Amino acid sequence: MLLVGGGGGLVRRAIVAEFAPDWEIVSVHRHPIPNEAAAGVRWVAADVARVPRWDELLRGVDLVVNVAWLRSGGEREFAPLAEGLLRLIGAARESRPRFVHISVPDAPIELETGLPYLSHKRRVDRALLASDLPFLIVRPTLLFGPGDRLLTVMLRTMRRYRFFPVFGDGGYHVSPLASADLARIVRRELEGPPGRNLALGGPERWRYRDLTDRMFQLLGQRPRYWHLSEGGARRLTRTLERFGSSLLYEYEVVWLLSDMLGLPAYSGPALPLAPVGPFLEREAERLLRGTRGRTPPRPTAPGRDRRLE
Repeated sequence: MLLVGGGGGLVRRAIVAEFAPDWEIVSVHRHPIPNEAAAGVRWVAADVARVPRWDELLRGVDLVVNVAWLRSGGEREFAPLAEGLLRLIGAARESRPRFVHISVPDAPIELETGLPYLSHKRRVDRALLASDLPFLIVRPTLLFGPGDRLLTVMLRTMRRYRFFPVFGDGGYHVSPLASADLARIVRRELEGPPGRNLALGGPERWRYRDLTDRMFQLLGQRPRYWHLSEGGARRLTRTLERFGSSLLYEYEVVWLLSDMLGLPAYSGPALPLAPVGPFLEREAERLLRGTRGRTPPRPTAPGRDRRLE
């Protein structure tokens, strides 16, 4: 397998854990990862955006799995990355390995056409769809797993500040999918016919406000929210971005409020999917263990909501 990009990201870790026991993996990414060799992964130090020729790396490769992308940036970051992946697709048409591309779900049109993160991602999607490669495009919704940058961060924020921001009325939906299940789905779907484009979610479709209420409860706290309108949320995230924060980006707020992330559960061959509840329980317990014995936060008035319009 040629594993392309991803560094130490959530999806890459899950792919390695799923395939390393019985696959030989060569991984192309920029920076070393501790214990990678012990997992049986051979590292090729390279920037996916700057690999001039992929043919040597593709020699003898039966399967390419691309997880390379960035969470933020502009034209300067995403255009070269897309070009590097397009060169990879072009080179793969000579040796014809199976090609798995991890993409993202549909988004509001303003993001699809105006956001480099998505417009260049779709260039890669379209190139695969138009190719004669035996490809599989997988487009998972919100992912969770050990060390994730979303649900675990949300729990830490609730634990630390005792409040949490909610955009709009919180009535939109999410369908969390375990990163380990995504990797298992990739392996299972490789057994099926090529040329498919799969959008998929986890086993449960949550109303966002119900999910955050549950997270507060697992921490032993009363749900307390700072309500922001869409405009207020977008202004806040733009400000955070200007100060270099990676906690949340404006496009993520727009995508969440669009109610396009509550995708139906994966409906392929029978494969039990992990619900998000036990993961949240473990993460909440881990956070609580880490704070026991410390001075508790100063109590605040119960049930208080803060609103910013």
